[in-house]
Amino acid sequence: MKKIKSINIHKFLSVQLLVFILFFNNSFCSNTDDYFYNGVVTSADELTSQVGIEVLKKGGNAVDASVAVGFALAVVYPQAGNIGGGGFMVMHLKNKDGKFFNTSIDYREKAPLLAHRDMYLDADGNVISGLSTTGHLAGGIPGSVAGMLFALEKYGTMNRSEVLSYAIDLAENGFKISKRLANILNEFQSQFAQFPSTMKIFGGKWKEGDLLVQKDLANTLKLISEKGSDGFYEGNTADLIVNEMKQYKGLISYEDLKNYEAKERKCVTGTYRDYEVISMGPPSSGGISLIYLLNILENEDLKSFGYGSYESIIRMTESMRLVYADRSEYMADMDFYKVPIDVLTSKNYAKERYNKIIFSDENFSAIKSDNVKPGVIKSEKENTTHYSIADKEGNCVSVTTTINDNFGSKLVIEGAGFFLNNEMDDFVSKPGVPNMFGLLGNEANSIEPGKRMLSSMTPTIILKDGKPFLISGSPGGGRIITAVLMNIINVIDFQMDLKDAIDKPRFHHQWYPDEIQAEKNMLSEDVRAKLIKRGYKINDFRDYASVDAIIFNKNGGMKGHSDRRGYGKAIGY
Repeated sequence: MKKIKSINIHKFLSVQLLVFILFFNNSFCSNTDDYFYNGVVTSADELTSQVGIEVLKKGGNAVDASVAVGFALAVVYPQAGNIGGGGFMVMHLKNKDGKFFNTSIDYREKAPLLAHRDMYLDADGNVISGLSTTGHLAGGIPGSVAGMLFALEKYGTMNRSEVLSYAIDLAENGFKISKRLANILNEFQSQFAQFPSTMKIFGGKWKEGDLLVQKDLANTLKLISEKGSDGFYEGNTADLIVNEMKQYKGLISYEDLKNYEAKERKCVTGTYRDYEVISMGPPSSGGISLIYLLNILENEDLKSFGYGSYESIIRMTESMRLVYADRSEYMADMDFYKVPIDVLTSKNYAKERYNKIIFSDENFSAIKSDNVKPGVIKSEKENTTHYSIADKEGNCVSVTTTINDNFGSKLVIEGAGFFLNNEMDDFVSKPGVPNMFGLLGNEANSIEPGKRMLSSMTPTIILKDGKPFLISGSPGGGRIITAVLMNIINVIDFQMDLKDAIDKPRFHHQWYPDEIQAEKNMLSEDVRAKLIKRGYKINDFRDYASVDAIIFNKNGGMKGHSDRRGYGKAIGY
C-alpha cells in the first residue's frame, strides 16, 4: 500500500510551535482537566503519543494505535522502546456483536535453546558480574515484533504499511531529540563504547535539537512492514542477529528466531472494593502481585488514614513485604512451572497472610524480612516503557514493553539498528542472589531453554460497573507493581485527580532489601520519626517509575496524564 502522505511525520513532529498550533486548531489538548470522547493516548514520548492520535483520527482503533505507538517508540525512545525486547498487552475490546471481552498478549522474551541453568556462574558457582546484563549473552529471544503484529492482525483494523509508516519515517528521516534524550545518550557513552555497532549510531556528544537518523533501523522496519514477522525472524534481519551471535559467542540461533511465538493468554482478574481489576498473568508477576496487594489492603480503611500517613504507610509496607516474599517463590513462566494463581489471587489467602500482623498494638514494630517467608501453598535502572490508549468505541489497551535496563544490553545489532535486550538477568542466575533490581528468586524462575523469564510489568485496566474506569501501567523494574498500586489507591481510596494520583511521591518495599524506598517529600518529618522509632529502615530514593494512565468519567469521557518523572505526553481529542 502507498505510504500515507497526509502528514510528513518527522517534520511535523519536530517543530514544537507548529505542533502547538496544529493541535490547538484541531481541538487537541494534552495534560488538562478536559475530558475527551474520541480517544486518548498517553506514552513516554510526545512524538509517539501524537502518532497514536493520528492513527485514531484516521479511523484506527486502540489496537492499531497501540501498535503504531510501539513501533514508533523503538525509534524515538531507544533507551526502552524496542523491537529488540518484549512486553505484554492487556486489552478490553468490543467484539462484532457489540459485547466487550478481556484478553492479553504475552510477547515476553525467551531463553535461547542453548541457555542453561548455570550459564552465568564461574567454576566456583559464583555469579559472574555483568555477564547477564551486558553484551551478547545477556539477550533473550526478542518478542516485540511477533506480539505487536499478532495484536494488529487479530484485533486491529489497519494494515502493516499504514501502521508502521510513522516509525519508518521517523527512523529514515530522523527527528530532533529532546534535552532529556540527549542527556541520557551522553550518560551512557562509556557503556556504548564497548560496541562499535552502538557507537556508529549513538556515539558522540549529543545536544537538544540534534537530528537522530537511524537508516539501519528504518530498513529493518521496512522489512517488517513488507513481510510481517518473517521480515524479522527470518531472512536478512535474522541473518544479522545470528551472525552477531556467532561472531561474539552469543546464543540466539536461527531456530530460536523461527520458533518464537507470541501467546494470547487469559487475563488475571480480581476486585477491589466496587471495581474490577484486569491485569497480566504469568510470566508477569505484575497482575497476580497487584491483585494480591489489593486483596490485602481491602481489609483496611485507607481513606480514613489518608495519603502519606504513618498508618497507611505501615499497612501498605507490610502488605508489600508479604507479596514480594511470595513472588520470589511461586511466580514464573506457567509453561514450565505451575503457578498457583487461584490461591495467590484469592481474598481468603490474602486475609490469612495479613491477619498475622496486628497493627492495633501500640508497641507495633517493623516486621523483619528475615522473619517473613513465602506462604505455604498446597499444590494444586531499569528501562521499560508503558503506554495507555482508549478509543471512542470503548476499546482500551494497556501495554508495557521493555529491554530491561536502559538501552538493554547496550549492544546494537550490526546492520539492524536496534538494541538487544538484557532480559536474561530477570531469570535467577543463582537462588538467593539478587538481580539488577535487587529482586530475589528461586528455582521456579531458574534458566531453562525456551523459558520466558519472570517480569514485574503490570499493564492494568480497571472497570467500574462493567465500564472502563482507569488504564494504568509503568516502567520501573521491581517497583512497577507498587507504582501501579499507588496510582490505583490514590484514585480510589484517597480520591485524588489523575494528575496528583500519578505525580505525588511514592514509596516501595520489596521484602529484600529490608527497607522502605521513599521518594523525596514522601515522608513528613513526623512520619519519618515514627517509622524509624518502630524499626523501619528508610532509603531516600530517587524518583522511580513513570506512570502513563487514562481515567474515565461516568459519561464515557476520558483524559490522560503522563508522569512528571518522564518526558511523555497525554493527548486527547
